[in-house]
Amino acid sequence: MQDSKSVGVITPQYVQISTPLQLKSGLVLDSYHLVYETYGQLNAARSNAVLICHALSGNHHVAGVYAETEKSLGWWDNMVGSGKPIDTNRFFVIGVNNLGGCHGSTGPASIDIKTGKPYGATFPVVTVEDWVETQAQLAEHLGIEQFAAVVGGSLGGMQAMQWALDYPEKVRHALIIAAAAKLTAQNIAFNDVARQAIMTDQEFYGGNYYAYNTLPRRGLRLARMLGHITYLSDDSMATKFGRNLRNGELSFGFDVEFEIESYLRYQGDKFADLFDANSYLLMTKALDYFNPADAYDGDLSAAFRVAKANFLILSFTSDWRFSPERSREIVKALLDNKINVSYAEITTSHGHDSFLMATPHYHRLVRAYMDTIST
Repeated sequence: MQDSKSVGVITPQYVQISTPLQLKSGLVLDSYHLVYETYGQLNAARSNAVLICHALSGNHHVAGVYAETEKSLGWWDNMVGSGKPIDTNRFFVIGVNNLGGCHGSTGPASIDIKTGKPYGATFPVVTVEDWVETQAQLAEHLGIEQFAAVVGGSLGGMQAMQWALDYPEKVRHALIIAAAAKLTAQNIAFNDVARQAIMTDQEFYGGNYYAYNTLPRRGLRLARMLGHITYLSDDSMATKFGRNLRNGELSFGFDVEFEIESYLRYQGDKFADLFDANSYLLMTKALDYFNPADAYDGDLSAAFRVAKANFLILSFTSDWRFSPERSREIVKALLDNKINVSYAEITTSHGHDSFLMATPHYHRLVRAYMDTIST
């Protein structure tokens, strides 16, 4: 039975952007297209728009379902909808697939009109700053001069942060959930191991595997398995799987024996069927490169001097990949600039994936904050 508070059946929309995009790398994309979805109604003043920025493996399909596809529930449907924390009765909510993605926006698998072939390895590296610029172009297309809020978890939270820095006049509120102002060395290391798993797959062909009608499936599968371990907490894995054996006894071999092994392989196989390896490389590099303080000799407080938005920062106690300490660094930088910020550290056992869960206390906090936003 469909959730009565769901936004219902959704149809993606497309926009072609013909304005050349100057990337942070120095390269230029002459044009590109974005796929996006909207939920709720834009008010007459165009003042109730909320942008949802997705994380590494996310996309534009934030809420609702597709008419033609079973099990197509949006990745944040528990957060966005009628009467939900981000209430579509009040807000016009936008989800967009980032440039370089693999769910409809221009990316490595798209056809390069200059060659008539997929971009493949020639698709340029993109950054959080580049994504914010493309999202600003989408806002202009939709006639939105200012967002009531920009919201994101993990890599999405980094985009919400960058919005407040690049377009301080265009964001009234920024909700940054389970994120960080830069990756730790350990996080960069995890990302590099994941990329190496993909790039050393014999089916990778230097990123041009489309031409060989194949996929580096094994490498992408391993990358996802590694990533998934880091998204969970030790407690959540212990509670869900423990040391449970699939068949009740040891087989003294190297096939799947423990339930956790079965779960990770299932997640890896499913992801390898849905995601593009080149897009995975791009997304992890964008994570690695993000560091607003870099232009200010490492001074995050100096980076936030331009910000004018109000902020809600949320972290989760069991998130060891983007720990609460990382969120507190953002809070300190905001307070150093006397910027209005609310912060909560939420006790959960779900690890980094907590930002996707319908934890009651977490949802109450988001709802309470969103209720304070005038439209």
